[in-house]
Amino acid sequence: MKEGYIIRDQTLPHFITPTVVDWIDVFTRQSYRDIVIESLDYCIANKGMILYGYVIMSNHIHMIVQSEEGKLSDLIRDFKKYTAKRILESIQVNPESRREWILERFKLAAKKTYQK
Repeated sequence: MKEGYIIRDQTLPHFITPTVVDWIDVFTRQSYRDIVIESLDYCIANKGMILYGYVIMSNHIHMIVQSEEGKLSDLIRDFKKYTAKRILESIQVNPESRREWILERFKLAAKKTYQK
């Protein structure tokens, strides 16, 4: 059975709160917040995202968002996947004092997710 909130009307604006695994405070770093903003800009320009407002907290993002194409679930999935991949790459390549700890937490969370 699918867990989480299901978007029933893909055409309407929704209040969405993507969270970081285990509520790790990733967005305390400016470089990771910048990745989120770049991803939002890309989705607006290329994926039909209508973004009414957002706020980036230390470990989650609040957004009021809509899809021009009426495929909000796909849009959110793509945004989260791309953003997570970019942040993960940045953690692995750039100086990050918490690198080992963060990567281990992500690894454990992925292991739990794929064991279901």
